[in-house]
Amino acid sequence: MMVYHYINAQYGLEGIRKRRLKIARIMELNDPFEFLGVNLKDRKLRKAIRETKQELSKSKGILCFSKTWKNPVLWSHYADKHKGLCLGFEVDNKLLVKVDYVDTRLPVPPQLNDEFMRKLLFTKFKHWEYEQEYRVYVQLEEEEGGMYFSEFSKELQLKKVIVGDQSSVTRAELAEALGNISDNVETFKARAGFQKFEVVRQQHSAKWA
Repeated sequence: MMVYHYINAQYGLEGIRKRRLKIARIMELNDPFEFLGVNLKDRKLRKAIRETKQELSKSKGILCFSKTWKNPVLWSHYADKHKGLCLGFEVDNKLLVKVDYVDTRLPVPPQLNDEFMRKLLFTKFKHWEYEQEYRVYVQLEEEEGGMYFSEFSKELQLKKVIVGDQSSVTRAELAEALGNISDNVETFKARAGFQKFEVVRQQHSAKWA
């Protein structure tokens, strides 16, 4: 399935050069309700959930994607106000989990088993629904400067690089970063649509130096 990862230009180009994608740590995600989508009225439950979240964050991480590259809000929030990039990946369907968006916190189950804890990783408040998010749950392995990365592979194939409407990234810069995989990766410049509130492909090649 094709999914998209929004990123600023500097880290996007670096990731392309090194053929890898940064893994998000569970404790560092931008939603304070991450992993807390259950009713936490009970104090003991709050403590247990938070301890589990902290423990999981030491060994597990998440690759975050969207189903779309056309959402102008995602470009603004995650791709440096349209100055960044959107990377399109073909990801193995077996690895992708669609985020479930809910109106109310989940009821407390009889047991806090692994299945329920995993469910919490893919449950978010309904107001995040515009992100159309898919996630890949990954093991943290080799640390580099306090960060972890997932290498491009058959399960994580870079297929598109979309350059933001306000981005200064040139064709030459992107070609240099892609190197020997450039023939297998579609690249184009984006622009604001004329008829809808969405980002579209820039058809005039002269608009991208």
